Amino acid sequence: MRSFTTQFGQHRILGGAAVLAATQFGASLVGLLRDRTLTRVFPGLDTVDVYIASFRPSDLLFQITIMAGLSTVLVPLLARYRASDDAKGMSSLLSSVMAIGSLVFGLLALLLALSFRTIAPHLVQFTGDSLELYITFGRIALLTNFLFVMGNALGQYLITVQRYWIYGLTPIFYTLGTIGGTLFLTPMYGQMGPMLGTLIGAFLYVLIRIVGSIHAGFRPMPLLWHQDILTLGWLMLPRMFALGALQLELLLFDTAASGLPDGAVTINAYSRNFQSVVVGVVGIALAQSAFSLLSQAAARSERQRFITYMRKGLVLLLLLTIPGTLALILAAPLAARLVHLTHVVTVFTTCLTLYAISIPFESVNHLLLRAYYALHRTTIPAVFSVLNGLSAIAIAWFLVPRYGVYALALGFTAGQLVQCAGLSLLLPSRLKRLRAPG
Repeated sequence: MRSFTTQFGQHRILGGAAVLAATQFGASLVGLLRDRTLTRVFPGLDTVDVYIASFRPSDLLFQITIMAGLSTVLVPLLARYRASDDAKGMSSLLSSVMAIGSLVFGLLALLLALSFRTIAPHLVQFTGDSLELYITFGRIALLTNFLFVMGNALGQYLITVQRYWIYGLTPIFYTLGTIGGTLFLTPMYGQMGPMLGTLIGAFLYVLIRIVGSIHAGFRPMPLLWHQDILTLGWLMLPRMFALGALQLELLLFDTAASGLPDGAVTINAYSRNFQSVVVGVVGIALAQSAFSLLSQAAARSERQRFITYMRKGLVLLLLLTIPGTLALILAAPLAARLVHLTHVVTVFTTCLTLYAISIPFESVNHLLLRAYYALHRTTIPAVFSVLNGLSAIAIAWFLVPRYGVYALALGFTAGQLVQCAGLSLLLPSRLKRLRAPG
């Protein structure tokens, strides 16, 4: 029993993955409730289409300027201080990252908000009231992502110190904000209800992570600069192009879908949401759990330990994602009922089936990407992430006139396959450069 408990502690790959899988599953259930609530309160789907699409410009800016560094470089840099038991070094680096990130994103977000009315007609094919609502929602989404600068930086700290419960539970509170806003603020503020609730959820997300990080040992410092910022900046440059391509893919998918009949944006997004449940519960959870361990193994030049973590992760991913794919395909009609899309059940189930095929490939991609990041290799992941996005965009836009919303799922799946093949083929040569000291 003691051995079993040790294996499934937060500090072990299985234990960390189990915690993240549990919290991701909880977040997915709450996300399902959010989707169901939105389509029930706004059955015409036009408001839901606008709500979903309005986050894409802000997410594009956030991913390029902030997550390019947080999701690739920050954990390995923090892990280096953790490996030498330097808690002060971790706190000073994190404080500097949050300060600079907030300043950079805040200024760019302000400029985008001021010019959003001019830019918006070129991003979507909405017109009239829908376009006006899109502009309002898009500006509020910028404020939400501004809060996420601090929240996501703290999340990387929680991953590094392997405090997965707080990291995994906070997205649930964020989504509950959207649900609460849809149910309780819509009667007072109309279509603004869901977005106001989302903003409240973002405040809760950040607040809980602040408390959790301080409890785990983080000590905020009034720092704007840290010696590792230049390193972080150089290493994140390739990832900026990668995340930019992927976010551009989502934005252009919505641009194409907004020109199709009402509901196309929602059908595409909800299909992707169900697909992402399996990816999140298995792929992302396991990859996040392995990330700190891979980073520490790389920091100590423990090549064999690094390979052991990778093999264990890949085997677990394939054993879980392939049955998960089949189960999701069989459950597609039920999924349509769960989110009140029975009036478009045939379109939704077909779209979901096409997305489900990508689950094993995308899940493996999450682990492979973190393996490269742990080795401080960001160029190769960036190249194949860009190829992923460009392949998906090209295939989707070529097929949309003939296959409509199905083309988006086909493009997405093809892009994941391209990325998985490229990353898998080149990783062994990069591991040869990882040598044990002496």
